[in-house]
Amino acid sequence: MKLSGAEIFIECLKAENVDTIFGYPGGAVLFLYDELYKAENRGEIRHILARHEQGAVHAAEGYAKTSDKPGVCIVTSGPGATNAVTGIADAYMDSVPLVVISGNVPKDLIGKDSFQEIDIVGITRPCVKHNFLVTCIEDIAPVMKKAFHIASTGRPGPVLVDIPKDLTNPAVKKIEFKYPKDLVMRSYQPTIKGNKKQIKSAIKMIGEAKKPVLYAGGGVITSKAADELTALGRLYNFPVTNTLMGLGCYPSNDPQFIGMLGMHGTVEANRAMHHSDLIICVGARFDDRVTGDLKKFSPDAKVIHIDIDPASISKNRHAHNPIVGDVKEVLQSMLAEIKEQNIVPDKSAYDAWWKEIKTWQALDCLAYEQGDEIIKAQYVVDMLCKVTDGDAFVASDVGQHQMFAAQYYRFNKPKRWVNSGGLGTMGFGLPAAMGIQFANHDETVACITGDGSIQMCIQELGTCKQYGLPLNIINLNNGYLGMVRQWQEFFYEERYAMTYNQSLPDFVKLAEAYGHVGRRIEKPSDVEDALREAVEDKKRLHFLDFAVEEQGNVYPMIPAGYGHNEMYLNKQDAIKDAKLKSKLIKND
Repeated sequence: MKLSGAEIFIECLKAENVDTIFGYPGGAVLFLYDELYKAENRGEIRHILARHEQGAVHAAEGYAKTSDKPGVCIVTSGPGATNAVTGIADAYMDSVPLVVISGNVPKDLIGKDSFQEIDIVGITRPCVKHNFLVTCIEDIAPVMKKAFHIASTGRPGPVLVDIPKDLTNPAVKKIEFKYPKDLVMRSYQPTIKGNKKQIKSAIKMIGEAKKPVLYAGGGVITSKAADELTALGRLYNFPVTNTLMGLGCYPSNDPQFIGMLGMHGTVEANRAMHHSDLIICVGARFDDRVTGDLKKFSPDAKVIHIDIDPASISKNRHAHNPIVGDVKEVLQSMLAEIKEQNIVPDKSAYDAWWKEIKTWQALDCLAYEQGDEIIKAQYVVDMLCKVTDGDAFVASDVGQHQMFAAQYYRFNKPKRWVNSGGLGTMGFGLPAAMGIQFANHDETVACITGDGSIQMCIQELGTCKQYGLPLNIINLNNGYLGMVRQWQEFFYEERYAMTYNQSLPDFVKLAEAYGHVGRRIEKPSDVEDALREAVEDKKRLHFLDFAVEEQGNVYPMIPAGYGHNEMYLNKQDAIKDAKLKSKLIKND
């Protein structure tokens, strides 16, 4: 039987076992949507109508990050495609497997400034793993096969497929459908297995270290290597730290876990990294929010760097022993080699190192006092962790609330924490939480957000209502763009330029207008009950608007250009530092 381009598109999705697709219709994709309509009626593919293309892509990200499938979304040409670019860039920065299908004007109108025409292939080239402009109907199936393969193998990432409208028109052409079973791409062959010589060398380096740190990132979660990482950490009694993206890949309740590192990481994690003599980096990339000033970062440490992306190795920090390969495969090979060599690590070998780390842990850098009057943001996250037994899926937006979530919600499983790490996209949280809920129907899903971020994609409350998503939205409302205000307080002499959110909406009424449950919480004594009531209601979305401390700050903090041993632990540290800098400037 001969099929149209639109019918072939549906068959490709079915061949890739796609059951959920997020999108927003428009003129250039109407033939595709017509076939999606039929496929949905046949019970083959469910289409989720977002309220904005950015929301559709973020929802696909949330779906991909918490399932074993790539996220899939579809947008129309012109503004539909450009609205999706922020989500595509976000997925690129965080290595999220996405296949994004954009419609385009008919082939003979491309390049003629046609209505809703844009060169989306050119626009997205810097922020996709790969992209395709399909030029004939015969290429739709092989291109779709390549798109899913590229998106989900190696270091995952977004792939864009741009399809001109005339290729999907059944009146133009139909062909026999054949989906490729096998795929060989000479120019794309990711290295999966680590070099055995390098693995043996890594084990030798570990045996010689006196102050090692196991530093793990999002690559551990992507490769499903949490069990192997945990086994290696416990075998050697390593102190273990996670990046923001890696939280949950090592249990936070394990005594060897020393917390998140980086700009708002724990004192013990950052000082351990600074004083270490060996960093075992697994699936992380030494980004600037982790390292601070690279010239001051871990000055005495050698580095073992395990990553599937060879471009990430030695990009920011020189790797003394690079191991290119899939994290799970490499860790399995390391554990097998340790067993084969009959190595039995002496768990007391790092006693002196642990004693030093425990002195930093004793500072209890995340301690806070919750009074009777003003709600602290930390307390809200603490209580959310308590009422969900630390077992919810948590999405966040970007800002202070994101850091509070990372610091105070204790993740013991991978894929439970979903946030925008690399791009730092405000508006990510709500649509990502939607995607999480679609992928994990019966699980508790919370979105921790702020009064600035939530307004970026708040229209997705309509999507939540349409599909009956029982999300828990935790709005930490301090009336400011909190993280920007914090920087203005520390580094711009408290000139709060345009960071005070004047004329905020009544979030309770807004939630109710969309058909959800809204509640304003202003007393600390009401926090736990409000959260528990929301979490226990599995049928409705609850929008909880918490009036939190207006000028609360996130501590600890490494200021830009500082090292891991130069943290602000509290406001007094920031004030002292500001006075010192002022004095130095005057002396100059």
